Amino acid sequence: MSTMNPEYDYLFKLLLIGDSGVGKSCLLLRFADDTYTESYISTIGVDFKIRTIDLDGKTIKLQIWDTADQETFNNVKQWLEEIDRYACDNVNKLLVGNKCDLHTKKVVDYTTAKEYADQLGIPFLETSAKNAMNVEQAFMTMAAEIKLRVGPPSSGNSDPANNVRIEHGRPIESSKSGCC
Repeated sequence: MSTMNPEYDYLFKLLLIGDSGVGKSCLLLRFADDTYTESYISTIGVDFKIRTIDLDGKTIKLQIWDTADQETFNNVKQWLEEIDRYACDNVNKLLVGNKCDLHTKKVVDYTTAKEYADQLGIPFLETSAKNAMNVEQAFMTMAAEIKLRVGPPSSGNSDPANNVRIEHGRPIESSKSGCC
C-alpha cells in the first residue's frame, strides 16, 4: 500500500494460484484487458498485469500475479497452507471455480465447492472468463475485502507507529588499524 503516489490511494498485490488448465491466465486477461482467447499457452514462471479501479471513492491499483500451473482441485488445501505459511497474517483469500459455462465438463459442482470453501472459512464464487460471468465481481470483491482489512490510507506522517525515527547520538570513532 502506498500513499505517496498521487496516481492511486492503494496498491494491492493479488496472486492467482491453482492447478493447470483452470483458467487463471484467462481470468487475468478478462479482468485486466477484457479479452479472452480459446488457445492460451500455459504460463511458465510468473506473469502479471496491472489494472487501476475506483472503489468507494478511492483509486486502487491492482497488481495481479499469475503463477505457473500445478495439479488438481484436491490441491486447494495445500495451496491454502502455502499461502498461510508464506503470506502476511490475515491475508484475504477467495476460492474461485472458473469455467462454470462448461456445464457438461464440470468436475466439481457448486454445492460441493461452496461447502468446501465454508469449511475452510473462505468465500467462494463461480466464474467464467469466456463469457465474463463474475470475473469483475471476483476481483472487486477481493479489492473491497483487502481495503476493509487494511483500513484508510495513511496521509504522510499521521501514524507515528508507521514512521522510522532516527536519533542523533555520539559519533562513532574510527578504528586506527593498519589495514587499508
